[in-house]
Amino acid sequence: MTPAGAGLLLGIGLSHLGRRRRQTAVSIAGIMMGVAAYLVISSMMLGFQNDFIRRIIDVSPHVTMLDEYRSPPLQPAVRTFPEAAVEIIGLRPKQELRGLRNPGKLLAEIQAIPGVQAAPALRGQAILRFGSTDVSATIIGVEPELEARVSNIERDLTAGSLAALKTTANGVILGVGLARKLGIAMHDTVNVVSPTGVVLRMKVAGLLRTGITNIDSFQAYILLKKVQVLLGRANVVNRINLRLADVTRAREVAARLESLNAYRTESWEEANEEVLGLFIVQRAIMFSVISAILIVAGFGIFNIISTVIHEKARDIAILKSVGFLERDLRRIFLIEGVIVGAAGALLGWALGYAIISALAQVRFSMDLIATIEGFVLERWWGHYAISGVMAVGVASIAAWLPARHAADLDPVEILRGGP
Repeated sequence: MTPAGAGLLLGIGLSHLGRRRRQTAVSIAGIMMGVAAYLVISSMMLGFQNDFIRRIIDVSPHVTMLDEYRSPPLQPAVRTFPEAAVEIIGLRPKQELRGLRNPGKLLAEIQAIPGVQAAPALRGQAILRFGSTDVSATIIGVEPELEARVSNIERDLTAGSLAALKTTANGVILGVGLARKLGIAMHDTVNVVSPTGVVLRMKVAGLLRTGITNIDSFQAYILLKKVQVLLGRANVVNRINLRLADVTRAREVAARLESLNAYRTESWEEANEEVLGLFIVQRAIMFSVISAILIVAGFGIFNIISTVIHEKARDIAILKSVGFLERDLRRIFLIEGVIVGAAGALLGWALGYAIISALAQVRFSMDLIATIEGFVLERWWGHYAISGVMAVGVASIAAWLPARHAADLDPVEILRGGP
């Protein structure tokens, strides 16, 4: 016997679905809602994640060399007898001045790497005092000319300029959130009190808005020499910030520099590892929720086809008796499942696209890890492909189980027991 034609099988499948329109519509709606939910949630998540990564890459160094070591240096006894059973008890770390040694030499080595710009910085804590308001902040000492090569501070300034740190006596650039806490504005004078007790009266020479809450609300930029005075660390820097022409080389460059100089050197991925790890968890949760929705919709398809098989058992027996093969019958019911899944996917694509377009018009302001103004949405063709494959796959699996039962029916037993 030869297999039945695809057109005939498609016609039979459509006839079955058409006779149970309400159940078919409910199953298609279930698939549609699952696909639309996947598209909307994935668009929001991808948009937020990519926006956050773009901001991090934009406002933070791609690579940072710190004045610390990834693991403490070995004690002389351990270095001398590496294979011996050595135990050192009650040994205090050696007191030494923190800071990068020979920063000029390190800068020259780094800038010799193609596609890399570098700038020194000294970072520490201080109290900013304006009137009766005291706010703890991170002060960062920079060289304006070099800092302009490794960051976009100049672009993110809402007032003032980076060069004003040199042209203004004791100038300081504040994040807009920090300025708001202090109740301070451009050209006001603020007292900066360091942990060593040094106090400098500084004039606001610029206001910075990056959209990253940790920067805008807690950081202040001051000329490097002034921070060295405040912290009592003359001619010392405790980090070198790098910016790369190719940001994907960050891990490679960080590993290379750390192997050469031993100082802990972090790429932007390592520095934000915890947040990037949360993004993976978010994706896993999203796939779990959407899979659950589609599986529930799959039960609806299973119910439809099982009911059709029960009601059409005599028709199935007749089809087998006139020459339809078992695989033909399986294909009929698989076709029904695929039709429902494909129809649900197409309608879900349209609904998801419409919802995403509507959400893109909504505007609001929220401070989380970064300042968000409205939904950050990003469409990607892969989401449509993934949701379509998931919808048709779930529908096919839901149809396959009853389809096997239909193909195994014995026509003789069915017709013998019929009226």
